[in-house]
Formats: sequence, structure tokens, C-alpha cells
Amino acid sequence: MHTHVHAPLSAVRNLGILAHVDAGKTTVTERILYATGTIHKRGEVHDGTTVTDFDSQERDRGITIFAAAVSCAWDGHRVNLIDTPGHVDFADEVERSLRVLDGAVAVFDAVAGVEPQSESVWRQADRHGVPRIAFVNKLDRAGADLDAAVASIRERLGVVPLVVQLPVGREDGFTGVVDLVRMRALLWPDGSGRYTEGPVPDGLRAEAEDRRRALAETVAELHPTALEEYCATGTLTGEALAAALRDLTLSGDGVVVLCGSAYRNRGVEPLLDAVVAYLPAPGDLPPVRGTLDGTGQERPADPAAPFTALAFKVTATPTGRLTFVRVYAGTVRKGGTVLDAATGRTERIGRILRVQADRHEEREEATAGDIVAVVGLKAARAGTTLCAPWAPLVLEPPSTAEPVVTVAVEARRGTDTGRLAAALARLVEEDPSLVVRTDPETGQTVLSGMGELHLEVAVEKIRRDRGVEVTVGRPRVSYRETVVRGVTGFVHRHVKQDGGAGQFAHVVLDVEPLSGEEGDGFVFASAVTGGAVPQEFVRAVEAGCRDALADGPLGGHPVTGLRVTLTDGATHAKDSSEMAFRAAGRFGLREALRASTVELLEPVAEVTVTVPEDLVGGVLGDLGARRGRVSGSTSRSGTAVVSAVVPLAELFGYASALRGRTQGRGTFTARPSGLSPVPAQVAAAVLGG
Repeated sequence: MHTHVHAPLSAVRNLGILAHVDAGKTTVTERILYATGTIHKRGEVHDGTTVTDFDSQERDRGITIFAAAVSCAWDGHRVNLIDTPGHVDFADEVERSLRVLDGAVAVFDAVAGVEPQSESVWRQADRHGVPRIAFVNKLDRAGADLDAAVASIRERLGVVPLVVQLPVGREDGFTGVVDLVRMRALLWPDGSGRYTEGPVPDGLRAEAEDRRRALAETVAELHPTALEEYCATGTLTGEALAAALRDLTLSGDGVVVLCGSAYRNRGVEPLLDAVVAYLPAPGDLPPVRGTLDGTGQERPADPAAPFTALAFKVTATPTGRLTFVRVYAGTVRKGGTVLDAATGRTERIGRILRVQADRHEEREEATAGDIVAVVGLKAARAGTTLCAPWAPLVLEPPSTAEPVVTVAVEARRGTDTGRLAAALARLVEEDPSLVVRTDPETGQTVLSGMGELHLEVAVEKIRRDRGVEVTVGRPRVSYRETVVRGVTGFVHRHVKQDGGAGQFAHVVLDVEPLSGEEGDGFVFASAVTGGAVPQEFVRAVEAGCRDALADGPLGGHPVTGLRVTLTDGATHAKDSSEMAFRAAGRFGLREALRASTVELLEPVAEVTVTVPEDLVGGVLGDLGARRGRVSGSTSRSGTAVVSAVVPLAELFGYASALRGRTQGRGTFTARPSGLSPVPAQVAAAVLGG
């Protein structure tokens, strides 16, 4: 496949594989690469040899962390796979992947159905409007039940599942599927991965016909053209059904469901056929939108349009920086110059690589719809827009969440301090959801991220890649402070007279909590009448207020969830300046907050624990001791599922505690769910300590 012929746009599919940690996502990716001939030996996550998990840590932990983009060919189409992590600590990485892919395959476990984590990734994809199809995996496992899994897709995700296959054989005896669109049976007789196609087995014929009819009926209800044909002929041809399924996938009105067992290599080829048949090509999506000097602009997915691309991942490799780039419009050649419009810097594209997991194929150019890795960019980060120097544009960068957990880090040997600083700088470059800063009080270097696992992986990476031994402090959560009861008409005068020009600013502030629907954050408004405070000074007061929010009155934590209104003020003809009003805003709000009632907030997580029923008492007791509020508990065939909202500070070390309490039979997932007030006695300990 070393031809440098570009696939036409309609023959490109950029897709992600979305799933819960254990639904078998990496195995599905691996099997796709095997089926398309990209790799010749199948890797197993079980034995740690898969291609997309190419970071040695991922192989150890058996979870995919760093989204690798792998390219392969199927049926005359170029398929770019973007592997997305399924663990919630890496939700930011998923967010960046979702920005650059056009469609997705959501993988579900045929035994467990829709798990909490699959649901949160699904919601993330909803926010981006990504068309997707579903693959119910692990049909060969004991307790696998396609109908139950489909029911959970319908109920928990609130979508219309369009099941296009019927399994042949159950559990251990699962050998293939009936394709309900073409009414053919596909069987994988042995583990080799080659399938045979034939007529539907007699024993399944009646059920297959019933399901085909139900599928055609559901599609006709959702699709006007299909409805016309259905009313006229009482059925839908295979072509009409496939065309309608594609439209419904692109509009999000239905979700095509396929099934199989990736581990046993059954059902992978039809999944690839479905990717080509139903998921969008770059040109099927609306043009990408960006801004230039505040005005919105569109760029179509056209190789001849001005070059426009988004860097979505930076990897520091032993040979230099690899920047993964999604090209939306235009064409760029090796050696070409591109502009980072946000900073005004130009960068030179050294080499363009098409990535096949840990092997790379050199390309002369990259064009609209491509996902490639570029060598030679010095400053581009995840979220940077790259464009033609003569046609600048800034695409909206992927959103990043606020980090919630912090640890202090220091080099075990004093001589390594410089190497640690360099390693931390590289980490932040690769993963924008990590933040490094120096604690002003203790002088320690602190690293913040999305969760305990996120930080463990980061520290481990420093140890492995840089050979720096690191001492890590106890994890701490990021507290916030918020206003419960504010003050009105708070007067602050900022007057300084020390020879030469003085400073004079007089402000009157109202401080009040934001109501629930306004969310958290900070809202500033001015109700000054008659020009008592000129507009440029009003902006200075707002800037000063923002300065004051950095450290609150309780424990110096950032303040959130308040509205500040400037109601009145006064200026002095000579001594008023923006600087004076900024100072007045800062010190005025700081004092106003001291006069308000302020409470401490802590990050909380929604935790779902799955344990054998006989152990549920101990788990409930333990969650109670961790200040958890249990919101539900259900049990099904000997297994209990408990959901609770637990403060993040109490979840440190929970993984090993749960393993110990349940002899390794309990598992849990946690997903951040915002901030919650800290009870008084706990707050006293936090602020005192």
C-alpha cells in the first residue's frame, strides 16, 4: 500500500472507537488492523502486544491512554482510526479526539450492556454531534445477550437502535451472524478470521424474517423516502434499506447496531463494511467554522480551499516531536510553511507521516480529510490551528476541564531537579489537561490533573522515559470557595498620595451568589448611571475583581459562583487611572468577600461500584465512612451495582481498598460531577490543616 494516490474525499472515513474501559475497544481496533492487512499477527491486550497501545505503560495497565491515530485501507476506502481512551481520568483526551473525527463506533459489552462510563463517553459524542454506529462485543461470553444489550442502549442512551444482524449460535457456540439487510448468513467456522457467506440457516429463517420486517418498519417510520417505498410494496429492498440507514446515522435519528466477538475474530469485516456504508466521509459534514478578527468564517472540505488544520495531539518521541493533525481544508506539502493564526508564528512542516501505530509511512502532502503526523513543528500544541499564511483562521480549540487533583513532586536526587523540570514541561506539552506550577507558600513543584490515575500515569511516564526517580506527595483535591450570602452597597476608596501623581478610585459593589441555572463561575455587571465611572474604568474594576477571585477569604482557594455589580463610584480629575480602579476592584472585592458569608466547595464524583451481592453490606458501610451519599442500589443475578456521590478527597486509594475488601471481585468507575459544599466539621479540618 505504498501508493501515493490520494483517496477521493468520499472514500475517506475518520472514525473513533468509543467504549467503556473493559468493553474490548483496543481488541476491536487491533482486529480491524488485522482484517485490513495493516498488521500480520493479532495482538492481545491480555498478553500486552497490541499496536495502538504503543506506550509501554498502557500495555502494563491494559487500558488505552494516548490516542494513537492509525491508518488502514478497506474496500477501496482509507480508514483513519483514532483510538480514544475509555477511562474517565482521560476524558480530556477523548474530547480532543471527538473534535477531529467524523464518525464513531461505540463498543458495548454483550454481558454488561451500557455501563456508566460508556454512557458518559456517549454524551460527550452527543455534544459534538458525532454520527455513530454500535458494536455489541463479547457475544461468545457466558451470559452474553444481544437483546438485553440493545434494550439498555434504548433505555439508557435514549436512542432508536436499528439492529441489522442476528447472532448465529449462543455464548460458546457463537459462530456468525445473519445480515438482515441482505438476508445472508456470514459464518466464521474456525478462528482464522476468514468467513464464508451463505443462505440463512433453516432454523433461523423465521426469526430472521420477523426481525427484517421489524427493522424495515422502524426505518420506514423514521425516513420519508423509505416510508413511500414501504407503503407501496410492503417491504424495503436491501439498497433502499441501506440508503435509509445511512441517512438516519448521519442525522442521528437512529443507531445501527452490529454484533460479534472481536477476541474470537468474528464480526469484524461486516463492522468495516458498515463503517464504509453508514459513517460519513469528510464532505458529508458541514464545513468547519473558525473566526478571523471576531467574524465567523467557513472552510469547506475541499483540497483546493485554503489550508486549514487542527493539531490535536503532541507526542514527544525519542527522535523529536510528532504533532498529530487533522486537515479540514486545502493541501499542504512537505517543506511547506503554515501559520499558527492565534500567535502569528509561522512553522515549517518537515515531514508528513501516515501513522500505522508504531510504523510510519512518509507522505509528500496532506490534503482535506487526512489525519497525519507532522515532524518539525516547534510550538504547536493540542488545540492549535494551522493554516495557510495568506488565509489566517482560528478554529475553536477543544475545551479543557479544570484539573481537580494535585500532588507535590520532587526529584529524589537533588542533581535531577533540572531534568524533572524539563520532563514536566514536556508532559504538559503533550497533555494540556495537566498543569504544573510552583506552590507560592511551600515552594514545592505541584502537578495537577483529572484524577488519581491520570497523575500516576504521568509520574510513571517521567520515571520510564526520563529515568528520573520522583518522590510524590499525597494527592490533594482542588477546593473552591463560593458566596452563600453577599453584601450590598459595599464602599471601597483607593487613595494614594505619595508625591507626584496620586491614585484615586472610589467604587461601590454588590456581591451576590449566582442562582443554580446560571452555573458556576463569575458574572460582572455595571449599573453605574450618569457616567460616574467612565467605561474604561469599569473594565479596569472588572479586571481587578477577577484578580481578587484567585484567592478567597477562607483558605486562599479560587472563588466561584458569584455575581458582582458595580453600582456607583467616583473619579478624581487628575488622580484617577485604570491602574487605580483595578486596584480598587481587587481590594474592594477582597474586603467585600470577607464581609460576605462564604463556604468551601470540594469536587465530588459519581461512583458506581459492582460487587458480588454477599459483599454489598461492607461496601455500603465503607462508602458511608467516605462521606458518600448512596443514590441507588440494584442487583441482578448475584451481582449488586451501587451508585453514590462521593467527595474526591475520600476516593484516594479506593481502588486498592475495594480490591482488598472484595478479594479482587469488586470493580468501580468514578466520573467527576462538579462541586459540592464541604460539611462544617470537615471544612474546619481542611482549613485548619
